[in-house]
Amino acid sequence: DSGSGPISVPIWTTTPWTLPANQAVALNADLDYVLVQCDLGAGPERLLIAEALLPDVMARYGCDDYKILAHAQGRAFERAMLAHPFYERHVPVILGDHVTTESGTGAVHTAPSHGQEDFAVGQAYGLPVDNPVDGRGVFLSGTGLFAGEHVFKANPHIVEVLRERGALLHHAQYAHSYPHCWRHKTPVIFRATPQWFIGMESNGLREQALAAIATVRWTPEWGEERIRLMVANRPDWCISRQRTWGVPIPFFVHKRSGELHPDTIALIERVAERVEAGGIDAWFDLDAAELIGVDAADYEKVTDILDVWFDSGVVHYAVLERNGFELPADLYLEGSDQHRGWFQSSLLTGVAMRGVAPYRGVLTHGFTVDAQGRKMSKSIGNTVAPQQVMKTLGADILRLWVAATDFSGEMNVSDEILKRMADSYRRMRNTLRFLLANLNGFDPAAHAVAPDDMLALDRWVLDRIAALQREVADAYENFEFHLIYQRLHNFCVRDLGGFYLDVIKDRQYTTQADSLPRRSCQTAMYHVAEAMVRWLAPILSFTAEEVWQFLPGERPASVLLTTWYEPPAASASQPIDWNTVLEVRVAVARELERLRVAGEIGSSLDAEVDLYCDDKTLAALAPLGDELRFALIVSEAHAHSAAERPAEAVAADEGRLFIAARRSPNEKCVRCWHRRADVGSSAEHPELCARCVENVAGAGEERHFA
Repeated sequence: DSGSGPISVPIWTTTPWTLPANQAVALNADLDYVLVQCDLGAGPERLLIAEALLPDVMARYGCDDYKILAHAQGRAFERAMLAHPFYERHVPVILGDHVTTESGTGAVHTAPSHGQEDFAVGQAYGLPVDNPVDGRGVFLSGTGLFAGEHVFKANPHIVEVLRERGALLHHAQYAHSYPHCWRHKTPVIFRATPQWFIGMESNGLREQALAAIATVRWTPEWGEERIRLMVANRPDWCISRQRTWGVPIPFFVHKRSGELHPDTIALIERVAERVEAGGIDAWFDLDAAELIGVDAADYEKVTDILDVWFDSGVVHYAVLERNGFELPADLYLEGSDQHRGWFQSSLLTGVAMRGVAPYRGVLTHGFTVDAQGRKMSKSIGNTVAPQQVMKTLGADILRLWVAATDFSGEMNVSDEILKRMADSYRRMRNTLRFLLANLNGFDPAAHAVAPDDMLALDRWVLDRIAALQREVADAYENFEFHLIYQRLHNFCVRDLGGFYLDVIKDRQYTTQADSLPRRSCQTAMYHVAEAMVRWLAPILSFTAEEVWQFLPGERPASVLLTTWYEPPAASASQPIDWNTVLEVRVAVARELERLRVAGEIGSSLDAEVDLYCDDKTLAALAPLGDELRFALIVSEAHAHSAAERPAEAVAADEGRLFIAARRSPNEKCVRCWHRRADVGSSAEHPELCARCVENVAGAGEERHFA
């Protein structure tokens, strides 16, 4: 039974206003279709519908009396001709993978001028790209039946025309998502219009760009693969936009041939002169006849503007090259979304202009989130305003947070995190303040001690800053700012505050003002400050500048106008294994804390200790002699062989060290606070120990190590 009545291919659309631009109906080649005999109120007719959708379609039409006449796959109907529902033209059946059985009828109305998928399938079939809608969303004057109507307002009219022509099977209100402009929140109209492109295959641009990517240093390294894949797979670059603001494309195009004016290069220069004098509006206000004379009637002035990514993508020329700066740039810095944006537009324009990337390196950082990893949002109330942070904590706290955070991933920030960062900042700032305070009256030109003449501990700190400077410089070179923060914070807490500065307080405050022991540690502190202020300058710029103004000695006006400081090095080898001394200090401090908690001592200078060591530890401590007490900050300290340890000695450091600590029975020197047996040995100074008497009334004590 072949059935009776007209044969139709029904389509389902939520945008009736696109029907005037219809150029085809698309089926899916692999879907099964059925020819259905039915009567929907206008007499017998036959409909071609996807078999999987048939029950839903007929239910929608309110028809439960229908008959399947035939079956065939979609490919059987390719290039069959159909009559347009209200225009006197025929359109073909085409095939496309975008046709599915999720909804509709299995047949998709195709208007190449009003959708990306429609445009792509239309290009494959050579369909006309007929755009009947102008830039205001209004049908052009030559559009039959609907000329002058806005597309959205024309929807009811088009439905009525379909009804009058007997081409409307069903009409209903349907709530669905529709694309809106992200900026203006208004519905979007898709129109195919002539555009300007940079061809990725033209003059080997894609190939050259891919080669240039391999010459760039990408931080983190995954950035290279990310942009390589994007460039390898990207389509031609559409650089024109239809907006009423922006940088114009100053072209004149022949109305019939579409060719550029033969004097385009000279005309661009003349337009540029006008824009330079009168601003961007000089182009938009320009009458074409002013530049091209009598031929103006044959040419159309392009009103498109450049894609803003093209604008930002040529800063390597507009900012660097035109102002005489060196190219390529050392570094481009932006967020992780810019591999498809600024990094890529800069790469393509740079390669097109010079054959090389416009940058030597590209650094990508993550986005700022709160402590729980949530995106910053005013509605959630989890935003942290930089201006407020600067008002309450200062700009350097914010800069330190940036440096301390691993930027390769998302960057967590909150008030609590910033408060912790402020604590770290104060630790470093207070370290610098201590150094400056103890350099009061120190003139490096007159008082500095040569490295070979400095005490062993002071030479150790010089070696330490030399090694640390190498680490800091490498971290800066590799943009590992969080490592710089960690190294410097640990240096202030452990090496300086927890050891060196703690130990030299005695020497700084009890030895004679111009003595070698005091000048030696002042010299060391001077070198530490000179190096450290430079390490911090790129991060804590304001703090470093402030410190710079108070450092002794001749110097440039700003720390930012100088280079790395080169601390001097001693020619002789270091006589003390200070790493072992540090380990012993930690063990002794634990035992002294036990005594303090028990109420046996107050400060560590109330104690005296005997250390019973394995051979390696003893060899490290023995050279210190009586100066071991200064390194441990106790009133008396002696190192012995582990074989001599008494029963009361407490094991520490996995049995390699045993400690016998107790309260000193001696009187306390009122000057140095050490408890010594020789306190009161001088009739002239009965409250002082012999060492302090020597420093007050004699030639001054000798120090060699600590």
